[in-house]
Amino acid sequence: MSSTAPAPPRSPMAAHRSPMAAPRSFLWARRIFLTLLTGFVLLPVYVMVSSSLKPLQDVSGTFRWLPSGLTIRPYIDIWSTVPLADYFVNSVIVAGAATVCSVVIAVFAAYAVSRYRFRGKRVFTVTVLSTQMFPGILFLLPLFLIYVNIGNATGIALFGSRGGLILTYLTFSLPFSIWMLIGYFDSVPRDLDEAALVDGCGPLGALFRVVVPAAIPGIVAVAVYAFMTAWGEVLFASVMTNDTTRTLAVGLQGYATQTEVYWNQVMAASLVVSVPVVAGFLLLQRYLVAGLTAGAVK
Repeated sequence: MSSTAPAPPRSPMAAHRSPMAAPRSFLWARRIFLTLLTGFVLLPVYVMVSSSLKPLQDVSGTFRWLPSGLTIRPYIDIWSTVPLADYFVNSVIVAGAATVCSVVIAVFAAYAVSRYRFRGKRVFTVTVLSTQMFPGILFLLPLFLIYVNIGNATGIALFGSRGGLILTYLTFSLPFSIWMLIGYFDSVPRDLDEAALVDGCGPLGALFRVVVPAAIPGIVAVAVYAFMTAWGEVLFASVMTNDTTRTLAVGLQGYATQTEVYWNQVMAASLVVSVPVVAGFLLLQRYLVAGLTAGAVK
């Protein structure tokens, strides 16, 4: 009777290792890459935070990774060096109004394209999407001339006003918002609309009672995109505004004088400006990811 030698014992790591698992070299390479990427992303944040807590003489000199002293004075001085509160109000009004208008118009336009057949439907969708191919700077001079001519002809002051800046930001956010909501509304079953119509709802009733609640993630994604576009835009805000309607993105230039730049206050103001966008993104992150995914994949 022949005897077979027992198999060598397997290590606990090998026993739990799946045959489809990635090799160890790949796992270590991924860890190293993610560590380097995290450091690359967090390094500017550390420089910004540490510089905002330094006195001006420390920021103006040779950069030191470990500050010799910390102060919150820059966070107090940012409100008096420039009228940052007025710029903050202007940005909130412009970005909020642009977001609301973009969402409302995009919902109606996307619902019409998604649910109805009409002549020129394909031309409309292609035109909306094709506007994203052109850089925004191409529209700067035409919009400037249009606003000036409208003001001279009708007396409606679009140039240098919040209303003109809101209309400007709509030209950027609306095409993408409509295009993304069309894809999201297409993913909502039409049976829901038909059931609402059978229950006595009209087209608008079906839209607001059935389609919009089912499309909340997509609508939130559109709102976040429109708000972020208007909040941090610099080029058009620097041309289309004046001293009373200036926004935060342009107002940060006020910390630079002819003789010096208040770098500690610039960093402190930049952090304050970033708080609303970062907080909103963290609160609406799950809706944003779901909306972008559903709008992109049908």
